[in-house]
Amino acid sequence: MFTHIMVGANDITAMVAFYDAVLAPLGLRRTTDVDATDTGTISPAGVIWQYPGQRWPQFALRHPVNGEPATAGNGVQIAFRCPSRKAVRRAWETALNRGGSDEGAPGDRPIYSDDFHAAYVRDPEGNKLCFLHCHAFSESAP
Repeated sequence: MFTHIMVGANDITAMVAFYDAVLAPLGLRRTTDVDATDTGTISPAGVIWQYPGQRWPQFALRHPVNGEPATAGNGVQIAFRCPSRKAVRRAWETALNRGGSDEGAPGDRPIYSDDFHAAYVRDPEGNKLCFLHCHAFSESAP
């Protein structure tokens, strides 16, 4: 299992607004303050979202450390655990309303498993996201 995922971002202000809205239906909250007028001073750890009261896992974004422009990875997908099918739809719709692009509407994907319900988008900078709910998720905490 992963501890954190770091995504490169070119427009920190726009990406923070996107992820604040999209991750809220999943129960993830931003734990890093960002001053919209001074996004160049973000800590090396980046801007971080977490489940309340939990240190791990974390989702984070920042300008690339090497100073080059951020680019989406070919073949890379970040999948977020959703507490319900409704949360899958809500996160997908929010992403589309906040500048994301559709990569697959919410629905069952029995090719993966009988209880695999997912939706797919690309964030405003091209990173592919999956919002996923499986019945097994309701049996344990996030």
